[in-house]
This record gives sequence, structure tokens and C-alpha cells, in this order.
Amino acid sequence: MKKLLKILGVIIGLAVLVILGFMAYIGISGIPKYEPGKLEMKVEATPERIARGQKIASVMCIECHANENGILTGKLLIDVPLEFGAIYSRNITHDPEIGIGSWTDGELYYLLRTGIRKDGQYIPPYMVKYPLASDEDVKSIIAWLRSDAHGVQASQEEAPPAEPSFLTKFLTHVAFKPFALPTQEIKMPDTSDKVAFGRYLSTALFQCYPCHSADFKTMNELEPEKSVGYFGGGNPLLNKERKVIHSANITPDESGIGAYSEEEFLTVLKTGKKRDGSQVRYPMIPYAVLTDEEIRAIYAYLQTVPKIKNDIKALAAANLE
Repeated sequence: MKKLLKILGVIIGLAVLVILGFMAYIGISGIPKYEPGKLEMKVEATPERIARGQKIASVMCIECHANENGILTGKLLIDVPLEFGAIYSRNITHDPEIGIGSWTDGELYYLLRTGIRKDGQYIPPYMVKYPLASDEDVKSIIAWLRSDAHGVQASQEEAPPAEPSFLTKFLTHVAFKPFALPTQEIKMPDTSDKVAFGRYLSTALFQCYPCHSADFKTMNELEPEKSVGYFGGGNPLLNKERKVIHSANITPDESGIGAYSEEEFLTVLKTGKKRDGSQVRYPMIPYAVLTDEEIRAIYAYLQTVPKIKNDIKALAAANLE
């Protein structure tokens, strides 16, 4: 028996050493680097693409990257949960040294698709990526980044380097990985198919589901419907005072948007005013840039999402007790 216990102790000790060694490796090595891809591409910056890119950027880029003057120099992302560290967005202006002025269109496309910078550095999920967006929409973002828009004009101002937590480093080693570059063209669905179009907008392009599902740690960016608590809300986010609030349930359950009419849903997204007269809470903001047709498509798709009973008001009240 003593010999057996001794052997068991040795095995446990070795296991502890392996775990400690792995943790030390993660802590020292940080966010993984990968071989950067080579992609020859030249995006034609048509007026239509620039306008489309401006629209996408106004929802997905500007809020996170713009300083107080509206220039995309990077800043502290105050709504990123503290468990992920102190996260700062980067300068994405035309500056060739601090920003992306020296990047090729192919390098930008590769980053937006895969999450890998031209130096091989992987950017964790706190930066939006577009593995499922249409080729045309990704090219439109690039066209806008190359444009003479106010926000992207060259600036050498930059935010401090991000300080990812051990959890973030761990997740990038075991769970969150770069995406493969699509091998075939991705087209946007027919806009006359409201459900398909709404799914595209809320998952592939404007990516509503990460915030409105259960937790960023369990989201599935390649198969969004497999994210835990898909659109059921409850994800702990930070408001402008860096206090925890929980995202809304937007499934068609009565605890979600089951009682919302299409017009009431449209009003919320356009103005931020909910059906009870209250305003949506940051980090949710109004999206006046979306067309009525786009919002109606999102609403149509959400009506098809499996219902999840998740009373967010009760959850918030419980956290205050």
C-alpha cells in the first residue's frame, strides 16, 4: 500500500509540474504568433465601396478605435471585461509607422479574415474579425480605410500596448485560434430573403451574437449558432463606469423580445429607446445608420432563433443583493 501511495504521489507531483510548466510557458510566451499569410490583392476604392465601408466601420470600428477627436488612433476599450486584461485598440490611420499606412491591401484583407497581423501576431477575440462576411464587404472596409475620411487621416498618436490577462493568453493557446482564409468566394445572401439576410447581418457582419450570448469565452465565431446561450443574453459587460451589466436577451422568448413588435424593435435599434420608454445601456448604442430594411431583416431572423428563458432584470437584481 505504501508503495502504491508513493507511486500515486509521484504521478500527482509530475502532473502538477507539467501544469505549472504549461502555465509558466503561457505567461512568458504571451499571445501566440503565426506565419503571416501572403496575399496579393489590390482593392478598387469605388465610391460605392467607400460608402459601404463607412457604414460598416461606423458600427464595427469607429466606436473602438476613435479618440476624442474622431481619429482612429486607438484607445482603452472600457467595455472589455476586466478578466481579459487592460485592452487598448490600435492606431489604424494612414500613418506608415504607427498606423496601417504601409500595409498592403492583401495584408489588411488577411488580418480581417484570419486575425493575423502582417508581423504574425495574432489578435485575440476582442478585435472583430470577418471569417463569414462577404468578400465585397471586407473589401469595402479596406476601401474606406484607404479613403480620405476624417477618421483615418495619418496620426502618430497611439494608445499604450494592450496588457492581456493570463486568461486571455491561455484562451489563445487552447481555444481561440486564427481563422483559415476562405478558399471560395463568400457572397452576401439575397436581401429579399429577410431571414437569411438578417442572419448575415447579425452574425457575419455586425456580429450581435457575441455580446448577446452567454459569454465571450464560449462564443463560436465560425458556427455562431453553437455559441452557448445563443442570443439569450446575460454576458457580463462593462458600462462607461466599468461596472458590470448583462447583455439583453433578444430571443423571441417572453423574457427576451417576444413582446416586441417589428416597429418597436426598429425603434430600439434606431433610437435606443425601449418599449417601456427607457434607453438602452452602454455598451449598446443606437444604430441610426442601419436602414429600416436591415433592421426588419434582423428582427425576422431573431424570430427564428430558439427561445431562451433568461430574465436579465432578475439577474441584475440578484447581483445587487
